[in-house]
Amino acid sequence: MSGTEKQALDAGTPDGRELSPAVVILSSVVGGISLTVGALLAVTSLTGHAAGAWVSPEALSPGLVGAAMAGVAPALFTLGKARVWEEARTLVLPLVIVLVGLFAVSLLNGGSLQAVHGGPLFLALFSLGWVATLGLLALAAVVCLVAQYRRPAPPSVAERPRVAPVPGWSKPLLAVLGSGWLGIGAGLLALPAFWGPLVPWTVNRADAQGLGVWALALGVGVLGSLAEDDLARIRPALTAVPAVALATAVVLAVHARAVDWTSGPGISLIALVTGLLATGVSGRLLLSKAGVAGETG
Repeated sequence: MSGTEKQALDAGTPDGRELSPAVVILSSVVGGISLTVGALLAVTSLTGHAAGAWVSPEALSPGLVGAAMAGVAPALFTLGKARVWEEARTLVLPLVIVLVGLFAVSLLNGGSLQAVHGGPLFLALFSLGWVATLGLLALAAVVCLVAQYRRPAPPSVAERPRVAPVPGWSKPLLAVLGSGWLGIGAGLLALPAFWGPLVPWTVNRADAQGLGVWALALGVGVLGSLAEDDLARIRPALTAVPAVALATAVVLAVHARAVDWTSGPGISLIALVTGLLATGVSGRLLLSKAGVAGETG
């Protein structure tokens, strides 16, 4: 590694589009809400209860949504340490997908909401709060994203060398992992009637599309990291990925009897979750080995 590259590593990522304070504030707010609501959904799922915003045939699906929410929260809190937009976008862009996607899914499946379906009072109120909060956050996320891209980018950004490139041997694996999550997410979202029955446990339309939003966001995040080709730029995402994988694995393990592990989708799920965990852990190890200062956690 050259002296110039080492200085760039130690500095974080000095050249880039200035990170908007609005994006940092949004990420912190969403992080706090995700941690609280995600923990609620995950814990109630672990006790065998489905406490999601919409009615679900099993407790597993809302538990997985909650696990993903709680898992990504710690990484969202680290975005305040990011120096430029290029260090944050592999986490922020999937975040926008989740907020807008879950809001759209909730509206499209309004008849399944606890408040409409006649669920218990607490869940009925929770579902109304879920829709209202998601609507506000989705709107704020789009506004923040537009404002971020209106900020000028220094000419040096396009020419800045990758100071901690993604290893060549890992790129085909990342491409397969990202494409897998992306494809599953797109299928569940666009064609839930076809792809929903392929999920290795019982889901309804809302479950299928809600899980599809998260799968799509994970795919975009992984493929975005591959496109960045710089471990120094994707540190927040490297924090989120293993946490989401571990939280998901815990919920799946508790509900193991509800999952058809011997089916093709069941085996694929194991591979995809394991791939997320391996990606995050190996990425952090490689980043540490490269001598990059932990500016973003």
